[in-house]
Amino acid sequence: MGIKQYRPISPARRFYTVSDFSEITREEPCKSLTVPLKKTGGRNNQGRITAKYRGGGEKRRYRIIDFLRDKTGVPAKVVSIEYDPNRSARIALVCYADGEYRYILCPDGLKVGDEVASGNNLPIRIGNAMTLSDIPVGVEIHNLQLYPDSRSFMVRAAGTAAQILAKEEGWAVVKLPSGEIRKFHLRCWATIGRVSNPEYKDISIGKAGRSRHMGIRPRTRAVAMNPVDHPMGGGEGKSSGGRHPCSEKGMIAKGYKTRNPKKKSSRLIIRRRA
Repeated sequence: MGIKQYRPISPARRFYTVSDFSEITREEPCKSLTVPLKKTGGRNNQGRITAKYRGGGEKRRYRIIDFLRDKTGVPAKVVSIEYDPNRSARIALVCYADGEYRYILCPDGLKVGDEVASGNNLPIRIGNAMTLSDIPVGVEIHNLQLYPDSRSFMVRAAGTAAQILAKEEGWAVVKLPSGEIRKFHLRCWATIGRVSNPEYKDISIGKAGRSRHMGIRPRTRAVAMNPVDHPMGGGEGKSSGGRHPCSEKGMIAKGYKTRNPKKKSSRLIIRRRA
């Protein structure tokens, strides 16, 4: 894995960088594990824009990822490492001993031919999934469940990993990539290792057209709008009028804490993210 740079034959190419895709072993996805992905353009079921600056982009198919890793007791072999346009990390196609194929998030260091499994009393090896009660303190993990028997949707971005700091009275103290230290139940599942493609954060988009290919439309600065369109709009010249940065609905953007202090899960947070 690495980052590929180009000779600056144009202004855009000067800062344009891409992944070298050296770890990719298969270009076409497994057709039975893909479904059509319909674009919304940021519109809801009434046709109104609810998520701004979305639209266009290349046509994609969604790869069905096994986040739960609920096929326990059956070993699987890695068949290929593939690119997924719907996420920053790479995905791995695995074949279980009974012949079933599934996609999983590819941990950093996983290679074709490696064996992975999910269940209890497994060796601490990259790609194995197990409960937090079976994972030693200090081990890096990803694809973490928020609650037992829930979806595994934490620590899934490229290059991220959480770390188990301690275990106490049925809870595991875990440090998340954001810096937040939080308690998780020992029955929550996680996967050993760090998520693949850690160089993703260093890739430079380089030009506006590349953002359009990703489905991201140009963003208008709030101070360039009229007062009817945004609280920070209006004024003569480039003056913002001394207004505090805020959202279109008037929500203060810098320093204002939006988390509900009465939220039940606050008791599980030991230290908030910085």
